[in-house]
Amino acid sequence: MVVAQIEKNDYLTLISIWEASVRVTHDFLSENDIAELKPLILEHYFDAVELRCAKDDGGEILGFCGVAEGNIEMLFVAPEARGKGVGALLCNYAIKNQLATKVDVNEQNPQAIGFYQYMGFKIVRRSETDGQGKPFPLLHMRL
Repeated sequence: MVVAQIEKNDYLTLISIWEASVRVTHDFLSENDIAELKPLILEHYFDAVELRCAKDDGGEILGFCGVAEGNIEMLFVAPEARGKGVGALLCNYAIKNQLATKVDVNEQNPQAIGFYQYMGFKIVRRSETDGQGKPFPLLHMRL
């Protein structure tokens, strides 16, 4: 596996990975929530972060990470690639090469909380709502 830069023509692959991953890990989101988020991510959020992806030896994208201002804004792994080191590779890259020291995690996503704790992040505070003001509490974590 290698970490690579993302091109705009990769965005459709990324949004597919995002949706598949969200359906596995974000069971608190409704179909309407996913439908509202998808175009925002595709048309705005991807361009607002420094994106990197993990590719297998055949060049297939297995997951991606976006960092802005030292914050891991997004890290998603294709469901079939979970548990194979993709997330750790991307997180370590973000820490070492993109100087990430923070991440916000949905409180209802215990797998992500455990992953980031394993990667060395600690919970420093909690917010009642997410970035869109929806009632999905966030845990703010730091290295």
